[in-house]
Amino acid sequence: MSPCVFCAIVAGEAPAHVVLDEPSFVAFLDLRPVFKGHVLLVPREHHATLPDLPAAQRDGFLEAAQRLAVAVTDALGAQGSFVAMNNTVSQSVPHLHLHVVPRTKGDGLRGFFWPRTRYAEGEGATYAERLRSVLPPPG
Repeated sequence: MSPCVFCAIVAGEAPAHVVLDEPSFVAFLDLRPVFKGHVLLVPREHHATLPDLPAAQRDGFLEAAQRLAVAVTDALGAQGSFVAMNNTVSQSVPHLHLHVVPRTKGDGLRGFFWPRTRYAEGEGATYAERLRSVLPPPG
């Protein structure tokens, strides 16, 4: 098995624009976002899919996802968000991750075709800071 890039990000061994850094979970910007501000939420421990996530972490995982959904609307002026995850099929990294994508009416996203974009130099850090600045605390 090849090394897990998300485990490397969690361990601080791979670069990422971190939005949420908590004892059980980490969230960071997707390198190839559907829309800028697209966040990936992962458990710190390696679990491949949602069914593998221990029951004791389920509520915390969803609670963090809720806070990220609030952050993308508050920080980025989005009207809402698209929240999704794949299990095995179409899962580009075999480490559980939940997508929180900022959405605006008329943004062009249709169905399950996810066009990707990139951040300009320094832009990822700016987006991550905007999200961190409004992220509600746990609980």
